[in-house]
Amino acid sequence: MENASFWLPQFDIETRPDGTVLMAQRGTAPRLADTIAARIGHWAREAPDRVALAERVGAGWRRVTYAQLWQAMRRIGAGLLARGLGQDRPVLILSENSIDHALLALAGQYAGVPTAAVSTAFSLVSQTHDKLIGAAQLLRPGLIYAGDGARYAPALSAIAGEAVVVNSINPVPGALPFEDLAQDDITAADTAFAGLTGDMVAKYLFTSGSTGSPKAVINTHDMIARNQDMVADCFRFLARRPPVVVDWAPWSHTASGNKVFHMVLCHGGTFHIDAGKPTPTGFAETLRNLREVAPTWYFNVPAGWQMLLDAFHNDPALARRFFADMDMMMYAGAGMAQHLWDGLTQMAQQVTGHDVLLTTALGATETGPFALMCTTPQPGPGNIGVPARGVTLKLVPNQDKLEARLKSPSITPGYLGAAQASAEMLDDEGFYCLGDALRPADPDDLTKGFLFDGRVAENFKLATGTWVAVGALRARLVDHFGGLIRDAVIVGEGRDELGALLFPAEGRAVDPQALAERLDSFAATATGSATRIPRAVLLRDPPDLDRGEVTDKGSINARAVIRHRPDAVALLYEGARGLKLEKTPA
Repeated sequence: MENASFWLPQFDIETRPDGTVLMAQRGTAPRLADTIAARIGHWAREAPDRVALAERVGAGWRRVTYAQLWQAMRRIGAGLLARGLGQDRPVLILSENSIDHALLALAGQYAGVPTAAVSTAFSLVSQTHDKLIGAAQLLRPGLIYAGDGARYAPALSAIAGEAVVVNSINPVPGALPFEDLAQDDITAADTAFAGLTGDMVAKYLFTSGSTGSPKAVINTHDMIARNQDMVADCFRFLARRPPVVVDWAPWSHTASGNKVFHMVLCHGGTFHIDAGKPTPTGFAETLRNLREVAPTWYFNVPAGWQMLLDAFHNDPALARRFFADMDMMMYAGAGMAQHLWDGLTQMAQQVTGHDVLLTTALGATETGPFALMCTTPQPGPGNIGVPARGVTLKLVPNQDKLEARLKSPSITPGYLGAAQASAEMLDDEGFYCLGDALRPADPDDLTKGFLFDGRVAENFKLATGTWVAVGALRARLVDHFGGLIRDAVIVGEGRDELGALLFPAEGRAVDPQALAERLDSFAATATGSATRIPRAVLLRDPPDLDRGEVTDKGSINARAVIRHRPDAVALLYEGARGLKLEKTPA
């Protein structure tokens, strides 16, 4: 049954003689505003005392209203301009999500000064700071912000150079206090805002680097604003009730830093910054926040949803609080297991007496990210939906799959300082090449949505010439192990049979017997050589960020893992089939 809280799309679909399919919604999404800053100005006038941003400070919350946000953007924007920053001298942000981080980023959008928030892993996890150094060399920032100077001191010493360093607390020597950025005379900022054009750069976002070195994706004002038009067109309920969000996902990623952050502010909502994380040590803070704030829209990765479902079972009051005002639940970042999907949808029904939409989507840093979205109830996970209004989906036959390409006003104009990569991201008709394959949920009705069918570049052939759909196979394997492993890398290109390198789950004791039994039972379900994995190696060490084996958001770079672990691959194919444990170096 269609839900009036969401779009009611109608499509034009064309199939070409070569099998290529073009699919687009009819019409154009209504325009909200020319810039995100303009929408904030709207709410500063319409609801000045409504809280826009909130973050935990001790036992309470620091809150910023729309009126305060609007004034802070202008004053800090004037401060950026006074220090000579502009389109060619951006701001580099190293820190976690915070109100000061938000004020700085939005001030930049107001005054025409691009900002670039990079993953904290580049600063705090990496031992070499190679990716951070590369980002700084590419951006050539005029100002670098790190909230906690002491915590980020090693990273700052690696990149500061001639840039102004700004800290909110524990300043490094010579750093400017954050509060000193603001200027009382906002004339220059207001003039810059009045002169903004859609093709000017609002921010840079770095790709995850899962398939190579991270690239700085140009995000123009028009790209971001048009993407929010699509979001508003899809989520009609946002116009009736300003969203309340409790969100931990880092703003260095497009999903939260563009879609969610801007979605809340465009609709006069309240963004509660969650300092928790979906980890055994970090999730307590998320639960603490959710016990105080009932969100209307909630996102998490599947691992976080599992932790939350477990908490609901142990704390019925938390479940009632969580679902009290919930309009929609979303997952992304990894595939969700059927048992988790069932548990969440059943819990929502049990607590509220009605269904609550649980869904996912498909997008990329280069697409704004909003591109495909599923808004119809599904019996299980996996359906990424249909293209948003304004997006044309192109499906190109590639081997035995359909490769997805997109065209829309929210596609990036390219990558900073990378003309060749910018040209190569588009096909000869100007469609952005996602690199993903999609499979129709119903081959006879494309309007029923699509399922992710793996990365095109990941697939390989066995020695027999049989193609292996790596993405889908890996997802099924990880799901089959039921939380005993964190992730897996499928190996077997040019070999007679498949194998897998397994990363053990964090915080759980390794039980080789249980792992071996899961491997055997998975192999028993195979329908042929392209789905049978009769051998595996449990890796000793977690994926390494500095070697490119994992991105800052946890995505595994399979080719890097295989390249850097030749001994594990050799062990995989030594002797008998079955599970083996990686050897400890002599």
